[in-house]
Amino acid sequence: MREKGQTFEVIFGRPAKLLAEAPGRVNLIGEHTDYSGGYVLPTAIPQKTRVEIAPREDGLIQVATANVDGGAQLSFRAGEESRRGLWLDYVQGITAVLRGRGASIPGFDARIASTVPLGSGLSSSASLLVALARALRAMLGLSIDDVEIARIAHAAEHDFVGAPVGTMDQMAASLADESTALFIDTRTLAFERIPLPAEAELLVVDSGVAHQHASGDYKTRRAECERAAAALGVPQLRDVDATVEPRIASLPAPLDRRARHVVTENARVLAAVAALRAGDLRRLGELFDASHRSMRDDFEVSVPAVDELVESARAQPDVFGARLTGGGFGGAIVALVKRGRAASVGRAVVEAYARTPNRRATVLVGGPVS
Repeated sequence: MREKGQTFEVIFGRPAKLLAEAPGRVNLIGEHTDYSGGYVLPTAIPQKTRVEIAPREDGLIQVATANVDGGAQLSFRAGEESRRGLWLDYVQGITAVLRGRGASIPGFDARIASTVPLGSGLSSSASLLVALARALRAMLGLSIDDVEIARIAHAAEHDFVGAPVGTMDQMAASLADESTALFIDTRTLAFERIPLPAEAELLVVDSGVAHQHASGDYKTRRAECERAAAALGVPQLRDVDATVEPRIASLPAPLDRRARHVVTENARVLAAVAALRAGDLRRLGELFDASHRSMRDDFEVSVPAVDELVESARAQPDVFGARLTGGGFGGAIVALVKRGRAASVGRAVVEAYARTPNRRATVLVGGPVS
């Protein structure tokens, strides 16, 4: 992992005592379903967030990172957490949640370094939250498992930071690996690791258009899903079954389209799990394509630059399917590619994208990594 900025010892004048890390994630399929209690299918990516930490005894918490504004160092005191609208809120969120669960935090110095690109739809925030929660679990000797780590990270981002995210990102950062897809029922947090096919590889390309979960568009989509569920008389859109589904078309726009996306996306996740188990790459690629169309047309979270990347990838003969991954309004795409061909497909997609002025895509997974 290439790290930027000064070392922990240079910043704080002493060595770190503990190190913890957590990966970013790419969601294969199952977008905007987690906050409706649905199904998701992410996997880990090589990029990670690393947290180095050393305890203090005075209650002061000092945090440094080289990933924001060319380098930053901020501080607060345990028990005095207050949302500032800054990256420090993610750190404050974790300490506030842990204290709320009875943990005593004496203070600490921490250095954060991450290779997960910000605003790419690859869960840089969840990666940070889980890495910090892991570091504090070790520092404080807490008896909490990885699912509970995900719950703590989700509470920090949802309740303290104020981003209306579901639980997928934190579960993936805490439990996913690069060799399997993590099939999660976000209502129960039951999960299963399903091996990724040996005959294919993933290509992830960042569009260069950043998004932000705490922004208004994401909040609007979640509120629309909640309104659609209420209109259909179900607790969440996850609960739409054959008796309710015909009523979706009678909902007022855009609630009809929002509900249709979530219901069909949940079905696509289950179909994707079946395709993975059967090794049916063609079917899995078709589901990728259908998911993107649904996100573009029914959920309306794609943007022209991302659509262009998806279409460019789909035009390549070695690509089974491609789709926007993450919350949308920018971010990255994921493509399912024939084994050994991701590097050449990535080059072709990036070169085609660059023909439009002021556009620069970056290959993040599948090579050549920029």
